[in-house]
Amino acid sequence: MSGIRVENLQDNPSFGARVEGVTFAALEDEAVRQQLRDLFVERGVIVFTGMEPSSKMQVALSRVFGPLKDHPTKTTTRDAETGDDAEGVIDMHYQPRDEIARGEGLVEIDGQILARFSPWHFDHCYNDELNYAGVLRAPVNAPVGGRTGFMDGVELYRQFPEGLRRRLEGHNVVYTLDTRLSTMKYGVDFTPLTEYESTPQLLAEAARFPRAMHPAVWKRQTGEKVLHFGPWMAVALEHHEDADGDALLDEAAQAINRLGTGTSAYWHDWKPTDMVIWDNHRMLHAVEGCDAHYERRTLRTTIKGDYGLGYFEDGKKVGEVLREIA
Repeated sequence: MSGIRVENLQDNPSFGARVEGVTFAALEDEAVRQQLRDLFVERGVIVFTGMEPSSKMQVALSRVFGPLKDHPTKTTTRDAETGDDAEGVIDMHYQPRDEIARGEGLVEIDGQILARFSPWHFDHCYNDELNYAGVLRAPVNAPVGGRTGFMDGVELYRQFPEGLRRRLEGHNVVYTLDTRLSTMKYGVDFTPLTEYESTPQLLAEAARFPRAMHPAVWKRQTGEKVLHFGPWMAVALEHHEDADGDALLDEAAQAINRLGTGTSAYWHDWKPTDMVIWDNHRMLHAVEGCDAHYERRTLRTTIKGDYGLGYFEDGKKVGEVLREIA
């Protein structure tokens, strides 16, 4: 077996692992591939260090865990460098402008103007089908800030206020494709300043997407319960679209924000040779943002594999929706 090295990601060993020594040759060894798959099921997030910083390596690593999945929205930029694999790799690239006030997607937090900020969420929440996992790398990052946070839903369930957790269990949350930070409803602890240039096209696409429902708490095959509420893009509590439902989700979002600074979360400070995979059915993630004067670029590979618990409110499947908006 090729000699990869595995260690705990942080002091809290309940989730996360750090792996070194993964090469193209190692990925050809089925014993290594199975070791990585088993480790991922157990730990939920793996940080790979010392990787070849290429899209080819990112795709090869991703395919250890499953086939690539295209992003469900047309407005999302694909990575042209990956050729035939471009549908499975998205390119998130922020380039500062001469006038920061005209920059895209800016927010203000504690008096600082930040770019590439993302609140806690899980990917494809606005879809009936989730992806199994994502693999992220950051070839360009700001010298300060720009960390990505990963919060384990299993640990989050254990640490969540018990009374609040009981009120959430058994409920579905309603999500939409509207990614505007200016319309976010729950747990807002920032001031949105500008939207992205692509926002009008995204909203036109979102208008034809039905709303999606996902459980706030679900149970893994391995027996653990997962608290899986992403405040970003959440718009209501199913069957409780009223003041009480909104109050419950806002209280839950505020608790997630607080726990996101503690042992439920891991915040990754990027190097170009890092790649991180996270279980999208189990983890939430966020980006703290960085000074808007600095460039930041991340590439994400999306891996197929739904958990089977989400649905569109009108009963349609994603294939029907994509054909309608084509």
